[in-house]
Amino acid sequence: MYLIYFAIIVLIPLWAQMRVKNTFAKFSRVPTSTYRRGADVAREILNANGLYNVAVEEGRGYLSDHYDPRSKTVRLSPENYHGNSIAAAAVAAHECGHAIQDGEGYAFLRFRHALVPVANLGSNASWVLIMIGIFAHLSGFLLLGIIFMAAAVLFQIVTLPVEFNASNRAMNQVVSLGLIGNREQREARKVLNAAALTYVAAAAVAVLELLRLVFIFTGMNRNDD
Repeated sequence: MYLIYFAIIVLIPLWAQMRVKNTFAKFSRVPTSTYRRGADVAREILNANGLYNVAVEEGRGYLSDHYDPRSKTVRLSPENYHGNSIAAAAVAAHECGHAIQDGEGYAFLRFRHALVPVANLGSNASWVLIMIGIFAHLSGFLLLGIIFMAAAVLFQIVTLPVEFNASNRAMNQVVSLGLIGNREQREARKVLNAAALTYVAAAAVAVLELLRLVFIFTGMNRNDD
């Protein structure tokens, strides 16, 4: 059973990552009918929403695209910054969706930002406490580790509405501003959906692992009784 469980938690993220890479690779070769670069798509969306203070910069690394709320910067990987593909437009619009969320004070985004230090502490400290609890048979340490891990899992769960909302905003922007053609909307949505799968997979694996530890904790206490 444990082999099946570990196979599942390894295979789910791998499948999601392969889906993203294959979908991105496919639509990064298909230019939009407007031939706008990802950088231009991002700049137009930001300007249309009054976010003139948000910069658009070229980042480093493959699929390293993100929005930095501290410096108010949308950073696009080189292939998306310079590319004029459907994939580049979709990814650029998605990151601008986060900038729009930030500008509007979107509740889930603010909640996620507030959880960052707690989630970082939880992910770093939890496994130390969990290993001590399991191998030393100290249920108190295990429980404390589970609590720390729960904070990191909560971060993963809160990330889901943030990402899906950003994708919905992205589609609304590229369509309303005419940044892609009508026939390209379906392909852009495929890119965004594939990217969202990675967050869904990460959240599912995190929840499964948390539940497994809870079962270990309850079993440990039952044996002690």
